[in-house]
Amino acid sequence: LQWSSPPEAIECFKSQEIWFPPPQFYEFCRLCNFSSLSQLQQFSSERALEGCERWMPVLLAASDGYIQLLPGDELYPEDPDYTGEKKITMSTDKKVEDLMKEGSTFHRIVIKNIHNVAVYVNIQAKYKHMNPLMINCDSSDYNSKL
Repeated sequence: LQWSSPPEAIECFKSQEIWFPPPQFYEFCRLCNFSSLSQLQQFSSERALEGCERWMPVLLAASDGYIQLLPGDELYPEDPDYTGEKKITMSTDKKVEDLMKEGSTFHRIVIKNIHNVAVYVNIQAKYKHMNPLMINCDSSDYNSKL
């Protein structure tokens, strides 16, 4: 058991000391926007009445990794499979890097392997939510269009 700040947890993740799944990586990146617990609490109480939306990440398998597409991303389907009953599989022969260079509207988590994860967001968050800081755990730079 270890108590860490969000930036410390991400650094431990990058150095492969710990692991957490992509949704938690995304949330740690969001928490990096706040320098204190009181700042987070104030944001949370002010934003609480705004509402929220249901999310279901949609997995896109590329030739060299995966992209979890989130609502607002240009590749996110209009009618996502919220229940898993449709068993929709999205895949492409393209590389992650090519998909990133071709795109312009991002809300996604790029997964090259379990410790090589990156968050890319250039959309406005709904309901006054805070977008995550875009943190990349490898040296690739897909920010040219952001």
